[in-house]
Amino acid sequence: MSTIAGPMVGPLQTEPEDGEAEELTASPERNAEATLAGPTPDEIQVPVLENVDRAVTALITAVPPLLLLIVAWQAWSRELHWRDIVIFLIMYIPIGLGVTVGFHRMLTHRSFKTSAGMRGLFAILGTMSVEGPVISWVADHRKHHAYSDRLGDPHSPHVDHGVGLRGALRGLAHAHVGWLFNHSQRGARDRFAPDLEADRMIRFVDQTFVLWSLVGLAIPFGLGVLIGGTVDAGLEGMLWGGVARIFVLHHVTYSINSLCHFFGRRRFATSDHSRNLLWLAPLSFGEAWHNNHHAFPTSAIHGLGGREIDFSGLLISAMEHAGLVWDVQRISHERQAAKAIAG
Repeated sequence: MSTIAGPMVGPLQTEPEDGEAEELTASPERNAEATLAGPTPDEIQVPVLENVDRAVTALITAVPPLLLLIVAWQAWSRELHWRDIVIFLIMYIPIGLGVTVGFHRMLTHRSFKTSAGMRGLFAILGTMSVEGPVISWVADHRKHHAYSDRLGDPHSPHVDHGVGLRGALRGLAHAHVGWLFNHSQRGARDRFAPDLEADRMIRFVDQTFVLWSLVGLAIPFGLGVLIGGTVDAGLEGMLWGGVARIFVLHHVTYSINSLCHFFGRRRFATSDHSRNLLWLAPLSFGEAWHNNHHAFPTSAIHGLGGREIDFSGLLISAMEHAGLVWDVQRISHERQAAKAIAG
């Protein structure tokens, strides 16, 4: 198993990603030569009200860390209440799973099937993360897999950022948050997510992004009032279950895009720089087993080793046993062995 950390020099000479991966999830079928040449114009989303989008993105990105100064003051001055931590966890866990199980494994990669109601629930929970409208999220991620760490990847830390330490830092900054302000390689929704554009329920959740984002703030406020009995307790609940939760979940997600393509271990041969990052796995509910995921994108289970904790995969398995999901995609030991890196 490779344990090299940091940027790699030159292109990776490995086999392409699992053949089943992109045929189901990246909507346009493209051969290897076309993919290496970069995206076609119809695969790039044409920005609408680009400056407004950037302003809103800046607001969502900048306000939570500023308000976290209040959180830090509360903790330092011992004004932090147990209810605040409870509300944070009540919001972080289901909304985080809405992103990992819902947006990612269910909608982007179609790793399992479930009922229309469950699809809608996971889509709503994921939308409360304020990581963008669901169809845009999926389109960007499918395009990321189609062009992973090559020209066309919306958030690669390795493409056109220069060399050396400065290039590495620029690449990491771009992959972490910079790409949110750069619309030159965003995935075209009608090209990479036509299935979701045709899904009335998912399209409704997508179009009501602002509503569900506000609901994600109203719920912790209500919990704070319910538990603490005052409006001040409600505001503190919204601070922890809303603002702090948004900040932490955002940067956990962003770290998958940046750190997991730069640091960590590689278990499997892939055509990109994806890596597994142990310490990030619990916070990301298993998403940080990123090399595993890029080797087998349609797998519902990312933790492929006995010690690779994957809370999202555990939830999917539990739901399968309960009859709530079915056709769960798993990877056989033979296929894993065929892609495993020796050593």
